[in-house]
Amino acid sequence: MKLLGTLFFSLFLISISSAQSKKNVFFDQKKLINKFHTIDELEDLKKGDLIQLYTERINEITIVLPYLALTNEAGVKLSDIGIKESSDHLKSLDKHHAIITNALENTKNIISEFIPYADTENIVWSILYFEEVIKKIRIGTNGNF
Repeated sequence: MKLLGTLFFSLFLISISSAQSKKNVFFDQKKLINKFHTIDELEDLKKGDLIQLYTERINEITIVLPYLALTNEAGVKLSDIGIKESSDHLKSLDKHHAIITNALENTKNIISEFIPYADTENIVWSILYFEEVIKKIRIGTNGNF
């Protein structure tokens, strides 16, 4: 019984430390897209799938863009770039994450309401455009623009 209690306590501590380590991160990798597409791949998809890709690309741009002058890499912590991890900074970051989460949900809703009325060709071209923007963001300030 004592071993079981110790195990649960250990898991609890691990989950708390994991959650705390995420608090001081600007954005994490799971928020980013992991595949870029060709026009041929996109033209073979149904409109619903295209709208999902459209939404994911809008999300990444919305998440990363505010931090572009600081970093374009996922998982970067405040301390990694010399920002003190004070309670005020952590509160500001948490507040921004909450606001962005709400904004992304609202954006998803508006996209799902209106983008189905768009021509499929325009959705395809928008996705390709967003992917080019994301590529430029990922290159960063030291890359070739």
